[in-house]
Amino acid sequence: MAAGLTSAHAFAASLRRELQHWRSDRWELALVTVLPLLLMALMMWLFSGSVLRQVPIALVDLDHSPISRGLARAIDDSPGVRVASQPASLQQAQAQLRALEVFAIVLVPRDLSRRALRGETVPVYAFYNATYMATGQSAGRDIGDAVSAYNARMLKQQIALQVGPAKLRGPPVTVQATVLSNPARSYELFLLPLIFPAMLSLLAALAAGAALGREQRDGLLGGWLQQRPWAAMAGKLFPYVALFSLYGAFGVLYLAYVRGDGMAGSLWLMLLAQPLFYLACCSFALLFIAVTRDTCTGLSAVGLTIGTALAFSGATFPVIEAPLFTRVWNMLLPLTAYVQVQMQQLFMGASWQVSLRPLAVLLLMSVVAGGLGACLLLRAARQQARA
Repeated sequence: MAAGLTSAHAFAASLRRELQHWRSDRWELALVTVLPLLLMALMMWLFSGSVLRQVPIALVDLDHSPISRGLARAIDDSPGVRVASQPASLQQAQAQLRALEVFAIVLVPRDLSRRALRGETVPVYAFYNATYMATGQSAGRDIGDAVSAYNARMLKQQIALQVGPAKLRGPPVTVQATVLSNPARSYELFLLPLIFPAMLSLLAALAAGAALGREQRDGLLGGWLQQRPWAAMAGKLFPYVALFSLYGAFGVLYLAYVRGDGMAGSLWLMLLAQPLFYLACCSFALLFIAVTRDTCTGLSAVGLTIGTALAFSGATFPVIEAPLFTRVWNMLLPLTAYVQVQMQQLFMGASWQVSLRPLAVLLLMSVVAGGLGACLLLRAARQQARA
């Protein structure tokens, strides 16, 4: 870059330089164009089923009565599960569970009908495989719903005829649980809003880190940065932030208006969150490349942090009362702040003021990580110039 450039000219020159490199390197171009769209399309297809259906379960009927057979039909009629087998004993059912032929077991105890017709409370036991947590919990929930519905119907149709309607008593305290923000319990609307930003942020950070590491590896830092280093670095990162922000916005619009019920909160706030999020991720890539001064090591650090962010974001597994390291790591990740904004605005309909804090956190991450990384990269450039 020629001496005497203004910041705007230095920004534009660095941007043109990066775009020209994309034209000459088809693999890097594919990394930031074809691969993100291909992966997003693949995730859309994989989770298009939305809700788990027909999870196979085993039902052990030790009562062999009309009531127990009616209960079995009621469970089998539930859309979420299907009675795949009816073994004679619990041991046989457990063997099927261990072989992953079924994911849950329903045990109907002996004397179910006799005790129920006397007005007693009789438990029906449900066991589910928690090693497959989502599948097992879904099966357990659908079994419980089916048993509750059959229980209410049996109270009216059979038990009331035996003991008389006057003796029927409902429980003194009940819980009425209402599902908020995802009433269909769609796994698509639970997982895709997490997978999209996690996947795109990793690709953005890897691509930006590789671009910065390339300058350092080839000894071009001094010639690239020259008089306006901050503008030059901004120009290099701009296409990555802009492009992945477009992908992120596309993912949000797809989830809200194609697969969901619209944007519950502010669309404009969600669009603002995209560049802040991807700028923070690219700033971390800049920091890692500048600290390690080695492209491979820096990209490994990107994979260790940005690549594992989904597990520590608090969206899939809670970090409440987690070890101190886990809670601190959670707060240091850009995905954590972004997911808060996304859940508040996309699904929960929170006011825009509530989301200002996580947006400010993303901006702060960009300033701190990006500023520190830029200073270290400038030092490396001066050392290259003296060498």
